[in-house]
Amino acid sequence: MKRRLLLSLAAAASLCSVTFAAKSPPVGDDLKAAESEFYRIVTLPTPDGVIMEAGALCFIGPDKLAAATRYGDIWIGEGVLEEPPAPKWKRFASGLHEVLGLAWRDGWIYATQRGEVTKIKDEDGDGRADLFETFGDPWGINGDYHEYAFGSKFDKNGDLWVALCLTGSFNSDNPYRGWAFKISPDGKATPVCAGLRSPGGIGFNAEGDVFFTDNQGPWNGSCKLQQLLPDKFVGHPGGLKWFDDPTTKDAIAAAGLHKPSAEPVSESRVYLEAKKIPELLPPSIYFPYPAAGRAKMGHSTAGFTFDASGKFGPFKNQLFVAEQSDSTVMRVFLEKVQGHYQGACFPFKAGFDSGCLAVEFAGDASLFVYGTDRGWGARGGKPFALQRLVWTGQVPFEIHEMRARPDGFEFTFTEPLDEKTASAPESWQVETYTYIYQSSYGSPEVDGTKPVIRSVKVAPDGRSARVVLEAVAEGHVHEFHLPGVRSEKGAPLLHDSAYYTLFYIPQS
Repeated sequence: MKRRLLLSLAAAASLCSVTFAAKSPPVGDDLKAAESEFYRIVTLPTPDGVIMEAGALCFIGPDKLAAATRYGDIWIGEGVLEEPPAPKWKRFASGLHEVLGLAWRDGWIYATQRGEVTKIKDEDGDGRADLFETFGDPWGINGDYHEYAFGSKFDKNGDLWVALCLTGSFNSDNPYRGWAFKISPDGKATPVCAGLRSPGGIGFNAEGDVFFTDNQGPWNGSCKLQQLLPDKFVGHPGGLKWFDDPTTKDAIAAAGLHKPSAEPVSESRVYLEAKKIPELLPPSIYFPYPAAGRAKMGHSTAGFTFDASGKFGPFKNQLFVAEQSDSTVMRVFLEKVQGHYQGACFPFKAGFDSGCLAVEFAGDASLFVYGTDRGWGARGGKPFALQRLVWTGQVPFEIHEMRARPDGFEFTFTEPLDEKTASAPESWQVETYTYIYQSSYGSPEVDGTKPVIRSVKVAPDGRSARVVLEAVAEGHVHEFHLPGVRSEKGAPLLHDSAYYTLFYIPQS
């Protein structure tokens, strides 16, 4: 791996503008090395001889981590924050069915497995579970490999949420497949909404609102992050049949849910169908699929969490999203426009050893990343890994936030901008595209435009730039690259790309 040479601030200050203007943003191995100056990866040893393919993570103490596996075990590691890492592992429970959610409350671990959410407790204090109770199991299961169930932590009301994959990629053969549920503290399970296809994670933003990630496939042109709201339809019609099925319709009606007024028309566009179907909720974020040989955001979006501490660099309250196939962690900024969440995703950190599936912040604000190749393979190359991402204390020069405006976007940055390079329209590149909303698998980028950049105005403090476009495109991803933008110190952006999903255009 090549090593990126850093210039001291004093040396950087002495460079002329011609020198730093020629310096390009890092790519490939140089980018990984550059990322490591700001966020370093620590690999934790896992139990000898154990196939520790990722399922879910949950802290049950300041330095005590529960880690569930694909094979149905839950391991407890003590001392996971020590460096060099040497955690002491003990198997807490076994015989479960692919645990993809862990939560902790009042001495109980709540494990979301394929067929149910199970409450598990160690009553005699020997470190091994000896009490197992069903907490919620309203959905069906038949053994299809795709019938995953992803579980959240507890929300602000004390409810636990579950996102259910369809049977296979296209349909719903068992009750409530393709639905989201919430389970109250007393164990009452309530259906919330339909339209899920193949979730990879479920959780909350800093405001406590519930989201899930879904993967490219039928009715999903690309991977996405989407809010879960009662009585909304989130895109895939495969689960709508349960509104009418005798085994489920009464419970759905009792929850106050209504079948969408129409089903979507295949080969349309999401934003067009949402105008016809009031219940249809568009995605908050698209994670653009690699296209035409270009590396974009990834192939398989998974778990996510947010930084509540502000001690993980300059990204407090933003989401960090795992990407399984490409072995990366992505970053997401969300805003509300016309009452709906939307926003931008950015590359953040590459180079993990396996496919990133579950992410969890520790009390010291380091990010645990739990990986697996799950039979599909992952860029990291290893079948599994448990790693910890630690901020070094240095602030990278990055796009911090990206907000929609009626005629363009406003970008904020982690470091002050060089006004000359940042205000030059030729330092910026933009294109837009959307996806076909269709029953067949995935979609290419379609309906592309290349908006003209009319102006770029840098704020007096150098921390933001207002980009005015000739036109913005409703329902499109707006993909930006900023290869010519430099910081006040002459540095290029660590990551110069941003992808904003624009379903709602601000009115002012």
